[in-house]
Amino acid sequence: MNSKKTASHFLLWLVLYLFWVVVFQHREFAFSRTVTVEFCYLLFISGNFYLNVRLLIPRFLYKRKYGLFALAFMGGILAGALLRVPLALYLNKHYFMRGLPQPAWTLLLLNSLVNIFIWTICLVAGKLIVDRIRFQQYVEKIETEKTLTELNFLKAQFNPHFLFNSINSIYSHIDKNNPHARNMLLTFSEMLRYQLYECNTEKISMDKEIKYIRNYITLQQSRKEESLIVKFDMDPTIRSFKIVPLLFIAFIENCFKYVSDNDETENKVEISFKRMDDTLVFRAFNTKEIRNNIPIDHKGGIGIANVRRRLELQYPDKYDLCIAEQDQTHEVILKLQLS
Repeated sequence: MNSKKTASHFLLWLVLYLFWVVVFQHREFAFSRTVTVEFCYLLFISGNFYLNVRLLIPRFLYKRKYGLFALAFMGGILAGALLRVPLALYLNKHYFMRGLPQPAWTLLLLNSLVNIFIWTICLVAGKLIVDRIRFQQYVEKIETEKTLTELNFLKAQFNPHFLFNSINSIYSHIDKNNPHARNMLLTFSEMLRYQLYECNTEKISMDKEIKYIRNYITLQQSRKEESLIVKFDMDPTIRSFKIVPLLFIAFIENCFKYVSDNDETENKVEISFKRMDDTLVFRAFNTKEIRNNIPIDHKGGIGIANVRRRLELQYPDKYDLCIAEQDQTHEVILKLQLS
């Protein structure tokens, strides 16, 4: 729980406690007694609230184990009431009702059960309603962003047949004695085909994504100096994974965009995909150029911001992104839980 949420919870319990003190203050009772009694109720009600919110609801209610949830819910209420009885007896005997007839423990138990049950069920129901409203707002937000993304994609899309016909025309005009240029154009055509025709699904096989990345690396290597060392490592066991398309390319683009070009040092780009149980671990590393004694920082940018947003929407609570910026190196490690 972050500090903001902790403060909001604290404020909620404080307001509720003050409300109880004001409403349940009796003229015949001392104010100190009301304050103490309501504080004791606060402890047992809040304990039952967090027991339900943190444990019982996720483990039983959300998994449709309604019988187990009802038993556990009532068990928590009963436990709270049973713990309050000896505490109430002790306080009455030694502080509030010294020398006076003591209330029966059964009456204390009944009052405790009723009060803890009513307030716990009201607070838990309120929490469920709030969570439901927030979830509905989250779903509506995702739907809105999805619609906008689709509209933007359609606006940006051009006639693929015209494009590929143009590529074929360019290819036919390239001198056959220049196989390097012809191969580059074919590689680019294959990458474009992947983006236009195969990335319109929610998830795609890692095999296809890796093939696209390999093609991109091939194109970039042809543009860079021969002194650039490029290492690509892929764990074969990741082939069974499915992934959101074009999720890694922004990081890889940055590697080649900002990689160093220094004759006196080693210039390299390292890209790897590994598997740890049901987690995909992606790493992108490059040596970095220093200009005017100031290292180039490429943490930001629209591409990286878009990737962060996609991760939040499509892998909520299932990813860990770490970007390490050093004076002469840059490293990205992205862990995705894909189960």
